[in-house]
Amino acid sequence: MIKFAPEGYPFILASLLVSVIASVFLLWSLKSGSTVLHYLSLLAACFFIGLTLFMAFFFRDPDRKIPSGEGLFVSPADGKVILIKDVYEQDYLKSDAREISIFMSPLDVHINRAPCEGKVSLVKHTPGKFLAAYRDDSSLKNENIVMVLDGGSGKVLVRQVAGFLARRAVCRVGVGDMLGRGERYGMIKFGSRLDVYLPKDTVVTIKLGDRVKAGETVIARRP
Repeated sequence: MIKFAPEGYPFILASLLVSVIASVFLLWSLKSGSTVLHYLSLLAACFFIGLTLFMAFFFRDPDRKIPSGEGLFVSPADGKVILIKDVYEQDYLKSDAREISIFMSPLDVHINRAPCEGKVSLVKHTPGKFLAAYRDDSSLKNENIVMVLDGGSGKVLVRQVAGFLARRAVCRVGVGDMLGRGERYGMIKFGSRLDVYLPKDTVVTIKLGDRVKAGETVIARRP
């Protein structure tokens, strides 16, 4: 059975309703005898039916097989790895870290998952701009939601970054919640970027340009 993100139901149902109305209008236009009206109705019906199918496709939420094992970090998002670098995270972790950034296109699954097990110690929403998500400065300038996990693998920061099309990120958890590795915790609507900051001593197991799957692809491991 196909699952959908709860945040997607208003979009799916709204486009479905308009599709039904457009289809009814199309049937009425067949009786009107107006060729122009018929073709306009046909165009509208096809557009909204296609929009409904796209909404259902975009908000799909497939199950994932979460890998087991000690010290593993899984990808928090589907998409393409666009950045891997060592940084000093000065705002929240206040320590050296390995940053991995993943770009999500509108065709990717947009459900975000926890990279490791842990307790949520911080959730912070920061308003900002809506620059293209692949730009290096978008992480700090764009609207974003930061979540920090405290677990056996150390502190991990995950930042959901809104992009040019993606105007809203959704974080379903709050401070004090416990998350398991690969557990769903939010999503970003209509394509964007996700940054994850791992402890400095982790060994990255992916490379730039790799395609990853949330909750399934191992992106790093503790030595």
